[in-house]
Formats: sequence, C-alpha cells, structure tokens
Amino acid sequence: MNDTLILAIESSCDETAVAILKNETELLSNVVYSQIKTHQEFGGVIPEVASRIHVEKITYVIKQALTEANVVMEDIDAIGITFGPGLIGSLHVGLQAAKTLAWMYNLPLIPVHHIAGHIYANAYVATLKYPLLAIVVSGGHSELILMNKENEFKVIATTVDDAIGEAYDKVARVMNAGYPGGPVIDKLAKEGKPHYNLPKVKTANENELSFSGLKSAVIQCVAKEKKLGNDININDLAFAFQERALEQILEKTELMINEHPVQHVVLAGGVAANSKLRQDLTELMIHYPDINLTIPPMWCCTDNAAMIAMSAAVNYRYNILATEDLGAKSTVDIEQFHQ
Repeated sequence: MNDTLILAIESSCDETAVAILKNETELLSNVVYSQIKTHQEFGGVIPEVASRIHVEKITYVIKQALTEANVVMEDIDAIGITFGPGLIGSLHVGLQAAKTLAWMYNLPLIPVHHIAGHIYANAYVATLKYPLLAIVVSGGHSELILMNKENEFKVIATTVDDAIGEAYDKVARVMNAGYPGGPVIDKLAKEGKPHYNLPKVKTANENELSFSGLKSAVIQCVAKEKKLGNDININDLAFAFQERALEQILEKTELMINEHPVQHVVLAGGVAANSKLRQDLTELMIHYPDINLTIPPMWCCTDNAAMIAMSAAVNYRYNILATEDLGAKSTVDIEQFHQ
C-alpha cells in the first residue's frame, strides 16, 4: 500500500504553522512561527497585525516544513486546513494558501475544525478509546465534548461567557503581570498561598461553565485592597484565581464522567499546558482506574499544524473533503460540521 502524506496548515490566531504527517503515524515535520513577542507589546492579539504577519510568513513556513520532512509538493497526497473557528483574517491567509496548493497540484482539500484538531493532538501519544470525554480549554473555548465514536462530537458543557484562557489573560492584565496570561499566572500561583478569598463559581445548570464572574471578583478584590491602602500580593492573587478557575473545570469533568459511560478522558487546548490543571486532573483520575487519561505533550497544546494534520487524516478516511468555495468561518459548530 502506498504511503499517504498530508500537508496541514493552521493559522487561526497568531501562529503560522505547517506540518506533514505520514500514514497517520509519522510526523515528518511540524513548523510553527509564533507571534507572541509581537502581541506582548499590546497585551493581547491584534487581529490586523496577526493576519499581516501570516501573509509575510506563510510561504517560508511551508517551505521549511517541506525541507524538514525531506519531501516536495509532488509527494503530498492531500492538503488539510483549519477553516474555523478563529480570527477571520488569520484564517483567510492559511485558507488561501491551502486552496492555492490544492489547485496547483490537483490535490484534495480537507477542512478541519480547529477544536477537533486540539482533541486529536492526543492521538500522537495514545490510541483514543470511545466513548471519550474531551476537556477543551483554550483562549477562545471552554467546553466538555463527548465523542461516542470516532469523529462524532457532542458538546455536553460549555461556558456561558468568557473562555478560561480569556479569563487568564484578563486577570493577568488586571494584575499587570504580562501576556499571555496562562503561563504567567500558572508560574505566579506556584509561589502563592491561600490569602485572598474569591467566591466559588456557581452556574444555573450543570452543563454550564462561567469565568466572567470570577474575573470580576479579582477586579473587585484589587480595588478593595487599593482602597484600604494594601499592596497586592500578585502571587497570592494568582493562586486564588487559579484555584477557583480549575476547581470548576475539575468538578464539571467529574460530574460528566459520572453521567456518561466514558472510557477515555483527554485534555485539549492551550490551557492544557497549565501545570496545575495537568496535576489536578491526573490526581482526579486516580479515582477512576477503569478510565484512560491522556494529557497531550507540551509541544502539542498550543496551536500547531500537527494536530490539524491528525484531524485531517481522520477526515480524509471519512471522505470529508471541501470544494474550492470553502470559506473561513470565525465561528462554526463542531457538532453540525461533523454530522
């Protein structure tokens, strides 16, 4: 049987990424150009700046991925592309590059949902078993997704306001701690101790997550301490925020594990790199020895094209292909796309 090589492109936010995957098993290359240093100056991603940098870097990243994989475009069998969700301008750059390559080399174009990519990143370190519960935590998403079988997605819990990664960024900004907020607060919290009392997050329904109120509680805490003339201990405040934020994720995860016949739990998204979350989830799953737990390697947590390549390979097997009129989508329902 001939080898199948998929070239995948990811440009949904501020990483320009290209990867080449062979036979769903061998990652030949995974090149990521990150814009973090550029956006740190602004305290967050500036969409117009991000898309402009994608335009400048996409060709070089494609060439580097081919070079590192030691292949040429004539060896590629299909093109995988993130078409959404994400920043529309950023998505558009990657999509046009993918369409151009598909047209030039007469290759099939495989559309990939960004969140499906994050989930399938776990396939690099484990064989996924179903039913599977994916804990998706990132800058734009906080949701628990049930997969009763391969490539079938059902959102069983989601945030009603901010995503957890967004809350981390906003809290870090309030504390003048830097950007991106996730790794900054994770690091500060390790030096913190119980001091500030933030309220426990409560939601109206068990399938809801919420982080906006917790963010507001941090803002109110800072204002109160300043009014009293007290200095803010940012380590302790980071500790308090992170304890409450992750507590909610873990409680909802355990609730859903007890409600659904899950065989496998996986962590997915940029916040999957959080050391406390990785530790807490590992400790929680000790109480469920019959359920497999997979935590993705650090290199596969933040946006990259390896995860898109893996999801594209699965879609390719299911003959999920796109035509030349595929458009970038800032929001797209993962359940509807994979119906």
